[in-house]
Amino acid sequence: MEAQNTPTVDASQMATLQKKVAVEGKFKNGVNWFFWIAGLSILNTLIFLLGGSITFVVGLGITQIVDGFMYGLASEIGQGGIVARLIGFVIDIFVSGIFVLFGILGRKRFRWSIVLGAVLYALDGVILIPFKDVLGVAFHIWALSGIVGSLKWLKELQALEQPKTASAIEPLP
Repeated sequence: MEAQNTPTVDASQMATLQKKVAVEGKFKNGVNWFFWIAGLSILNTLIFLLGGSITFVVGLGITQIVDGFMYGLASEIGQGGIVARLIGFVIDIFVSGIFVLFGILGRKRFRWSIVLGAVLYALDGVILIPFKDVLGVAFHIWALSGIVGSLKWLKELQALEQPKTASAIEPLP
């Protein structure tokens, strides 16, 4: 009977594997902000369209501006105003979809999508300043810290995945 060759994992390999799993989780948590931003922006829009008055601060300021503009336009138009509000909704879906795309590409480790998404979200936070939306700006900063943090975790994750070279392996005593 032949002995089976089962690979063994030493303690250092196990520690590296555990660290990789932990770092990957932190990376995904940072990138997941894009999905939260997009989803809550659409939820804000739906609440607004249905006549609600609450909003989530994590959403996009630009979608709230689009909603307000289209609501004002709809009020001016009268009966054709529903079309203006639907156009606003489509614009909101498109903008939120871009943030979903940043999340998808970010999870696939496209660094540029994380950076571009962070820059656009920072600009979105800046447009809240004239409206004195302190809570919205503060939340943008908090979300941005998670998004930007994902870049740090991505770098660490990639370093953990680099194969060890012969020079990086310590000699046995």
